[in-house]
Amino acid sequence: MTPYRSVLLPLCVPYELFARLRAWSYRKGIARTRRLPGVVISVGNLTVGGTGKTPFVIWLAGNLLDQGKHVAVLTRGYRGQFRGILRSHWKDEFKKSPEMSRGLSDETRILESELAKHPEAESLLAIGVGPDRFATGSELAKAGFDWFVLDDGFQHLSLARDLNILLIDATNPFGGGHVLPAGGLREPRSALKRADIVVITRSKHAPAIETIVRRHSSAPIHYATLNFRGLTTLISYHHGGTYTPTPRTKFFAFGAIGNPAAFFADLRDWRLPIVGHAAFPDHHKYSPGDVEHLEAQARAAGADALVCTKKDAMNLQGVVIRTFPVWVCNVSLEIHDPAGFWRNATEILMLKRPEISL
Repeated sequence: MTPYRSVLLPLCVPYELFARLRAWSYRKGIARTRRLPGVVISVGNLTVGGTGKTPFVIWLAGNLLDQGKHVAVLTRGYRGQFRGILRSHWKDEFKKSPEMSRGLSDETRILESELAKHPEAESLLAIGVGPDRFATGSELAKAGFDWFVLDDGFQHLSLARDLNILLIDATNPFGGGHVLPAGGLREPRSALKRADIVVITRSKHAPAIETIVRRHSSAPIHYATLNFRGLTTLISYHHGGTYTPTPRTKFFAFGAIGNPAAFFADLRDWRLPIVGHAAFPDHHKYSPGDVEHLEAQARAAGADALVCTKKDAMNLQGVVIRTFPVWVCNVSLEIHDPAGFWRNATEILMLKRPEISL
């Protein structure tokens, strides 16, 4: 443990006590939990960022749309100014009002851009943005939406859920073993007992992690990995069109995400020639100074181009990178044994809500 974390370690005790007390108060009914008139599926994690939560929400919502469900994704819109509901008219509204588009958080913009591609999005999808997920969900319920996907909802205990899905990143499963601020855990491991389904991401088999999970939970365990879908130029990412870089292109990678080390490792696993990398704080909005520093680092490393995530592409708006082409990494989430996942999900939902139609 670094000296910096050692100094913070005593602060973990009151943080953990507060997290335990908060969960206990909701479990005992002391703190109020409200229920939406529909099916609520929560997707979340124990650690801060980096588990593949956004790709999983996109996959889950897309599957529900495939089944003809009226799906509303409820997201907090962290670090964004926009609060409200995005429906089928959102693209026109963005074109009319660039300020509205810039007011969306990076993760909300990714949800919007990816889910809007679904053929049923116009008639069956909405995205509710705001910290009060119950208020937003209630408004959407009046509009006929009855399947709610609660984004980053594991700690949002004020809203009742029918299926609690917990994601664990195999490359950093428990945030170094400590809760905040010394570690990356939002709650102690004992919170695993609230999970109905556990999904271990960035792995196909992780028996050591399964052993830890089984100390606290008997929930079904599934696996998911991120698949590389090619690169798109930054300009093309926002305006359409795709290109393929030459095999000899040397990349300098950068990322302002929850687990940048995993992203850099993924790039190497996908056989992209990475000659250097730089990490920024999660959700960081890039400044001209950041770009100048990135370009200097890339030149020093002998790079031909820069590569980043979709999240970074959202946070690069308003700055210009002149000396290097910027490529955006396109990925998709693959759930191993998707039939088994949906079988487990259906069994749990039917047990909890036998009156609903699946």
